[in-house]
Amino acid sequence: MISRIIRYALKYIPRPILIRISYLFKWLIPLFYKGSKFEDPIDGNKYRKLLPYGYGDSQRENALAPGSLSLERHRLLWLYLKNETNFFTENKKMLHIAPEQCFVDTFRKLKNIDYTTADIESPLADVLMDVQKIPFEENTFDVIFCNHVLEHVDDDDKAMKELYRVLKPGGLGIFQVPQNVDLEKTYEDSSITSPEDRTKHFGQYDHLRIYGMDYFSKLKNAGFKVNPITYANKFTPEKVKSYALVVNEILPICSK
Repeated sequence: MISRIIRYALKYIPRPILIRISYLFKWLIPLFYKGSKFEDPIDGNKYRKLLPYGYGDSQRENALAPGSLSLERHRLLWLYLKNETNFFTENKKMLHIAPEQCFVDTFRKLKNIDYTTADIESPLADVLMDVQKIPFEENTFDVIFCNHVLEHVDDDDKAMKELYRVLKPGGLGIFQVPQNVDLEKTYEDSSITSPEDRTKHFGQYDHLRIYGMDYFSKLKNAGFKVNPITYANKFTPEKVKSYALVVNEILPICSK
């Protein structure tokens, strides 16, 4: 039942409305999922199971944490930031494009972060903008997150160059994308336009491509230094299951 509701919501409810609706339920649903099998490192809550998430036939079980609304990729990023960086301790000016609900409230409360959110339509955005034309001066931000955005953008190369332009030298950029690690070259086809066909070919109705292992070369061509990290390998198999991580998910850690 829950799987069908989530599948319907993702398919038919516009994302800005879905974001607003989710806040009404995120405080209630966790009560029904309390347990000890899964742990969300973002808020520390534990659950007997997680919610399913995904489009069409690609819906994944035990993917969405009921409390923080984090997915596998969010939990992986959080663990990397906590364990491997000074993100939570040093003063930084940050741009968060397409801000994820599981992070926004926490990041806004961090006294060391000068935090700006941006998106083309999200109700969580401080600035409404197109990532292909970022309205900030070059070398403005110490940190930029732009996760699961580039697959939606017509000219992703232009967007990557814009991200590079506004990142400070020595800054940190993390730009996660849906990536097929078995695919050598990014798959895109501009003739595929219907939501149904895009879901079939690219995994989601509003995706324009699915990235292959050449994604890191595309980032390098934009100017970035890139360190691809399969960070889930840092944890025991038991912890990977407990945090509900994707084993082969790659974090593209970028710098300028």
